[in-house]
Amino acid sequence: MKKYAQTGFTLLELLVVLGIIAMLAGIVGPQVMKHMGESKTKAAKVQIEDLAASLDMYKLDLGRYPTSEQGLNALIQAPDDAKRWNGPYLRKSKIPLDPWQQEYHYAAPGTHGKFDLFSWGADAKEGGEGEDQDITSWE
Repeated sequence: MKKYAQTGFTLLELLVVLGIIAMLAGIVGPQVMKHMGESKTKAAKVQIEDLAASLDMYKLDLGRYPTSEQGLNALIQAPDDAKRWNGPYLRKSKIPLDPWQQEYHYAAPGTHGKFDLFSWGADAKEGGEGEDQDITSWE
């Protein structure tokens, strides 16, 4: 008669491995979240640059930027008074939201240039640092 040795992990070994995994997650997790916030800020900057380029194309066709009342929607749908509108000026049929799922703010004429285009960041209010910082078209 053959005897078989039981193989497997003891409860203590499993707890040690779980402890090591939890410790690594505690060290690595905050660093990953920091980089995720930075990437959202960079994505917002790229989107603002793309929207600004579309606004410039709009101005080339109509000789002016959309008014604040017309807003960014003038890039995808012709305003009533736009006779030489040659859009849509965006690839998609809707205005993109910022990476924090908020609408971009647009004003024309702007206080910082011909138009102001900006996102208030993760906190959705003016000012802030890190992921909460404002991302603007004029800086």
